[in-house]
Formats: sequence, C-alpha cells, structure tokens
Amino acid sequence: MSNDGFPVGQEMVVAYPDFTVHLTLQSTTEMAFEIREGSFAHSETVGIEVMPLGNDLFAVSWREASGATVTNVQDHDCGVIHSFITLPSGEFLRMPGPITVTRPADRASAQRPERNKALVLEAMIALFQRRDASAVERLYAADYVQHNPPIGQGRDELAAIVAGLSGDVCYEPGIVIAEGDVVAIHDRISGWSLLPQIVVDLFRVENGLLAEHWDVLQDEIKATPGGVTMFDPAEGAR
Repeated sequence: MSNDGFPVGQEMVVAYPDFTVHLTLQSTTEMAFEIREGSFAHSETVGIEVMPLGNDLFAVSWREASGATVTNVQDHDCGVIHSFITLPSGEFLRMPGPITVTRPADRASAQRPERNKALVLEAMIALFQRRDASAVERLYAADYVQHNPPIGQGRDELAAIVAGLSGDVCYEPGIVIAEGDVVAIHDRISGWSLLPQIVVDLFRVENGLLAEHWDVLQDEIKATPGGVTMFDPAEGAR
C-alpha cells in the first residue's frame, strides 16, 4: 500500500486522558508536536516512519530526543489516535485520544468518498431491503440528525420505523455520488406511500457513521411527456 493517503499538512489536537498534544504532519517522514502543559510538556520535530494499514489508518512511529519511542495508530476516518509509548525509564503507556482537526490536509483522501458511498448503500439496503433494524445502531451516529419533518429525531425513531415496515415496501438504489463527507443516492421506494416515490437521499458522514440526513421525494410518473423514465433500476451499475 502507498502513503499517498497520509494527510500531509494536517494540523490537529489530540486530547489524551492526561494531556493534549498539538500535531503537524509535515510530510510522510517528518512531524512536529507540542505538549503545552503537564509533566510531558515540550515541543519537538521528529523523523517518522509511516505504514499504511488501509481505510485512512496509519501506523506512525518515531524516537524522541529523550529516548522515548512512540507508535501511533492514527485512524483519520474515525478521528482517533491510539498511542503506545515506551519512556526512557522503561514505563509503557497506552493512550487513546480523539482528534480535532485545526487545519485540513493539503490534499483530501481519495479513499473516503468511496467508503462513504459503500456505507450509504449498506445502510439503505440493510434497512429497506433486509429490514434489519439492528443496523441502525451499527451504521448511524448516536446523535443522528433527521431533516425529514414527519420522522422523529435519533436512532431509536429510525429503528422503530424499520422494525414496523410493511412487507409491501420495495427499495431500489440507483446512482450514488459522493464528495468529501457528503453522499447523495437516487432511489425508488414503493409501498411506503400510495404511489411509488423517486427519492434523492442526502447523507453527511462523520467518523465512519451516518450523522445527518435530508431527502427530496416525488411521486413517480410512469409515462412522462418525453418518454424518459424518472428512475432506471440499472442506473446504479453505470
């Protein structure tokens, strides 16, 4: 695997349980950090070795001037770093810390939009084809925001809707497009209302979960004046 997806240029704050670190990923071979308070307070620029693990996940290791050795498992998709530190005294520390990005990378990862598309497809098929209400907790954020007015807020409301779906509901996904952390899917659902509906569902993805949803719905007209269908079941394969 290549290091091309490593977020060079990104500046971030990592909040470990006992202290906070300000990190700047200067290149795939160099990183600067600053700890401003506490017994570990200091700043340093270190040479790093980066090993890609897939899905915006990287193992980053270095040795500090004090002799401390550090390996970070940086999960830029889920926004967390797991840090493993051996101090000069021999003491070993394990510390997870959430990431807050203060300056984005010079180049966005090309992998993320494709993963986000796959996440949306998985969620829509799990909920509206398989009627798997348990997928809501697995794929949707705990503070999920719903912009469709008739549907209540949160995961519990969505899971209840899925659990109560009629056997007449038929869901067909179509074209899916993504940019950054936003995904749009063109689809058709029948059995949900009196007429089949053509829908554009819009999702915002955060930390690998569906965090926010909007939609626009139209009743399907089978015969349009120009003879062009509103939805083609094969469009998603293009």
